This record gives sequence, C-alpha cells and structure tokens, in this order.
Amino acid sequence: MAHQHSHSSHHDHDHGHGHHHHSLDMARTSRAFAIGIALNVIFVVIEASAGFITGSLALLTDAGHNLADVASLIIALLALKLAAAKPRAQYTYGYKKATILAALVNAVILLAAVGGIAYEAVERILTPVPVEGGVVAVVAGVGIVINAVTALLFFRDKDKDLNVKGAYLHLVADALVSVGVVVAGVAITFTAWYWLDSVISIAVAVIIFVGTWSLLKDTVRLSLDGVPQNISVGEVREKIVGVQGVIGIHHLHIWGLSTTQAALTCHVVLHSEASLAEISRIKADIRAGVEQLGIQHSTVEVESNLEECSDKEGC
Repeated sequence: MAHQHSHSSHHDHDHGHGHHHHSLDMARTSRAFAIGIALNVIFVVIEASAGFITGSLALLTDAGHNLADVASLIIALLALKLAAAKPRAQYTYGYKKATILAALVNAVILLAAVGGIAYEAVERILTPVPVEGGVVAVVAGVGIVINAVTALLFFRDKDKDLNVKGAYLHLVADALVSVGVVVAGVAITFTAWYWLDSVISIAVAVIIFVGTWSLLKDTVRLSLDGVPQNISVGEVREKIVGVQGVIGIHHLHIWGLSTTQAALTCHVVLHSEASLAEISRIKADIRAGVEQLGIQHSTVEVESNLEECSDKEGC
C-alpha cells in the first residue's frame, strides 16, 4: 500500500497545447482587429465632419457610437495580446483572465451605447429637428460598407471567443444602425417625416440590446468562474467515469481561464491495487478525454477507494 498517498505528490498539470476545434487563429484575429480599428477611425473622422457640416445629430451620435466601437476593438485586441503573454511569478496563469474582463467591459460599453441611442431618439421624438436627408444617407451608406466588411473579418471566429463575438456584434449593430440611418435619410428627403430618424434609432437599439444581453450573461458567468457555455458538466463527468480503472469522481471543478480556454480539477477514486503505471495511464486518458470536450488544462488528483476523503464538502 506504499503508493496510497501518491495522490498528493502526483499532481499532474497539463498545458495541452493540442489544437482542438475551439482554437483561435491569433494572427488572423489580430489582423482582423487591426484592419477593423483602422477602417473605423477613418470613418469616425468622415462621419463627425459630415455631422458638424450638416447639423445632423444622427450622424454625430453615430460617430460617437463608432468611436466607442474603436475603443472596444482596441480593448479586445489588447486583451488577446495580454492572454498570449507568458505566466510570471505573481501571475501564474499569465493574464488570460484579461480577455474575460475585456469582454465584460465591452458588453457594458455596448449596453451604455444602447441607452444613449434610445435616450437621443426619445428626445428627438419630443422635439423633431430638420435633417439633411441626402447627406445623412450617403455618409451612413459608407458606414454600412465599412462595418459590414469589418464584421465579416470576425465572422469565422465569432463562436470561438467572446471578445471576437463582442467585436462582431458591435460591428453588425453598427451596420444595422447605418442601414437605419440610410432608410431614414432617404425617407426624410421625400417625406420630411423627421421623426423617422428617431423611430429607426429605437428599433436598432432594441436589436443591439438583444445581442448584447447574451454576451453580458456569458461574460458574467466566466467572471464568476462558472462553467463555460460550450462545456457540459454531465458530459465531462461521463467521460472521466468512463475511463477504465476509475471507480468514482468528486470535487469536479470547471472554469474559464480566458474567453477561449478552460481548466478542470477533480479527484478520481481508483482501486487500492492500482500501480503507478496504471495511475499514469488513467490520468493521460482523462486528460485526452476532457481535451476533446474543450478543456485544455486539467489537474487530476488520485485517491484509493480505501481512503477517507479528507475534504468533506465534495465527497
């Protein structure tokens, strides 16, 4: 029975670098962010200038909103760069959590933008302002192209990372805002129904809110070390219990290290006769199994079925 205490010294940590179906192409993503930031900065300058010249509040508001987008794209890009940084003595996981904080900040920025758009729109319904429909429509048309092109850059990876999803949602929301502004601009040119400007703003705000709510829910869950949305605890448990030689499992914890990476710790119970070679094989099988389910870092602790579990809470 000499190997019985081996679980305490046998803490295995695997930094599985194997690429599985959730992995993100960093070079492509960074490039997408850089292009998106550049295009949007150019557009903000054009839109703000046009807004000042024509006195269109819709254009100025939208320019402000696009500026918030640039900020959030920069935040997301910085977070992804931070996540790639090497761990240090004080930050043993590196700065992977920065991606979760950034996604949370972005969700909040998006919600604030929605509030701003809705507030402006209500103000304008109460006090309609004449608008230069034609100029507004042309500038917003440019906005549709820029935002749609940038959104497409993120389309491929939007379900692999919450920051990319946030960026994608931002850009799609902006393209929708611009479509709304074009429709309003054209309609106002022919009808002088200035209130259309506001009604469309409100409709767009609702659309953005719906998309952002799910982003906010996911990021709050990850901030609280909840199980990432793409991972099922039941499946993970089945996978581990299904490994030959495992009698039972407790203390199963799964959480997000970043917006793309998950970690797991668990205690598995084995027969007291298990040899060191068998223990190694079981751990390797468990790690390979959970990696298929999207968990890259797993720490497995082994106990014999004759031991009393010392930590009562999860036994």
